[in-house]
Amino acid sequence: MVEVRARRAAAAVLAAAAVLAAGTACGIADAEDGSVAGKDRLVIGVNGDQPGVGELKGGRYEGFDIDVAKEIAGRLGVGGADVVFKRVSSATREKMLRNGEVDLVVASYSVTPERKVEVSFAGPYYVAHQDILVRASDAERIRSIHDLKGRRLCRVRGSVSFPRVHDEQGIAALPVDADGYSGCLADLVSGRLDAVSTDDLILAGLAGKASGSGQRLGIVNAPFTDEPYGVGIRKGDVDGCEAVNKAITGMYQDGTAPRLLERWFGKSGLKITPTVPQFEGCV
Repeated sequence: MVEVRARRAAAAVLAAAAVLAAGTACGIADAEDGSVAGKDRLVIGVNGDQPGVGELKGGRYEGFDIDVAKEIAGRLGVGGADVVFKRVSSATREKMLRNGEVDLVVASYSVTPERKVEVSFAGPYYVAHQDILVRASDAERIRSIHDLKGRRLCRVRGSVSFPRVHDEQGIAALPVDADGYSGCLADLVSGRLDAVSTDDLILAGLAGKASGSGQRLGIVNAPFTDEPYGVGIRKGDVDGCEAVNKAITGMYQDGTAPRLLERWFGKSGLKITPTVPQFEGCV
């Protein structure tokens, strides 16, 4: 009887150990499956209203961010039909990452301390600078951020660009709300706005689009911030972050990133930085 009980006790211990091991292995597998570094398919959040950066045209996304997203995905081993783009906005990026609706966000996504509380960032893959876009007829009247006092300035929900001017710099600009930067462009051209202030790459794209329809706009070329464009990633995905950083480094080392910058912004008159930015760190 004692021997039988001993055998039963030993069997119970072995069974418990097996369950524990299985649970641990499952946890490891789940962790690996959750990282973008191990995915066979990627859903990438992008903008759809920023010409030259991320724009939806004829059912297809195009722009600098779109090409960067494709390159990163390819260097992670995912390409073709396994890369799916999903539209995000300044107001929805964090929520969509947290909810798992997107795996990455490549959408002129400036790294800020507030955003780093909610999501992680790889990169940055470029450092833009906030500037001002005006009608050519107003170029003599608006030469710097200080000239925006009392003038109508576009405010996009969820974007930090208007607060940078109004709150951080203390410039009493008058907000005019828009859903996105295409709306800002339409309002500027129509005269409802006096200026649009956001990242210079976005402004260059907006100016290029306006010139195509005969509208004359100009960038003031008086930058007043650094805007590091990071790749948004689920909070805590260190392996994924490091893999994306490796991809970005490779894009600069082999000349891909400078080539894409030249393709989309070479004719804009902006000074483009062709060297890899200093990374934020994957913590």
